[in-house]
Amino acid sequence: MLADPDQLLGSAPVQVPLPDVVDHIAVARLYGEPLFALPQDLYIPPDALEVFLEAFEGPLDLLLYLIRKQNFNILDIPMAAVTRQYLSYVDEIRGRNLELAAEYLLMAAMLIEIKSRMLLPPRKTAEGAEPEDPRAELVRRLLEYEQIKLAATQLAEVPLFGRDFLKAQVYVEQALQPRFPDVELIDLQSAWADILKRARLVQHHRITREQLSVREHMSIVLKKLQGRRFAPFEDLFDATKGVPVLVVTLIALLELAKENLVEVTQAEAYAPIYVRLAFTPA
Repeated sequence: MLADPDQLLGSAPVQVPLPDVVDHIAVARLYGEPLFALPQDLYIPPDALEVFLEAFEGPLDLLLYLIRKQNFNILDIPMAAVTRQYLSYVDEIRGRNLELAAEYLLMAAMLIEIKSRMLLPPRKTAEGAEPEDPRAELVRRLLEYEQIKLAATQLAEVPLFGRDFLKAQVYVEQALQPRFPDVELIDLQSAWADILKRARLVQHHRITREQLSVREHMSIVLKKLQGRRFAPFEDLFDATKGVPVLVVTLIALLELAKENLVEVTQAEAYAPIYVRLAFTPA
């Protein structure tokens, strides 16, 4: 029980007897000061000093531990002894962790079932073969679990990066070993756009001279007007041969009108324009 602070302040200091030790050696140190006796009001929980010597990962792990600790033959397990030891451990953990004990209780029920089947007379099979040992399935599971556990232990002993060793890092001068940066897609797009921009600045426009004859096109226009009373102005031009040909055709038409070889007529303002050969009296 904790002492009342008012009583401690109002009364004379209580003489705490020193422990029966040689030369009054301190039993502990608190904030650097020697402590010659344990406090009388110190509360220690019941489970504070509880030590678990063995930690098991499941019912199979506990069962395998009991078998290997006593050097039992795993192919000929003494079910009575193993079951008694197993149930004693289950009784220990049942009072502390009921959810954890449920898994172990299932294995305990299986051990009791196997033991009861071993006490019964064996059933004869129709083929006359020997009946299967009730422990066979349990032995198979124990052997598989032991192999997996051994493999896991071997894997845990393999050096692990970050736990057992670290990656060595050495600085290398750029002059000795050039380090090239990674090229991203956006970098390629920018480089290509720059190339196109420079190509437009240095591109050349080549001009060629086409030999066109006004006289030749004057003859062409006269041939188109022969045998026709009137010809629309637009029919005398061939737009498929390009702008230079259209310009030369217009010049040829104007030359023909100048020489009075053709007549350009229009019925009224904004009406269609027609071209015909000039009238020559007989």
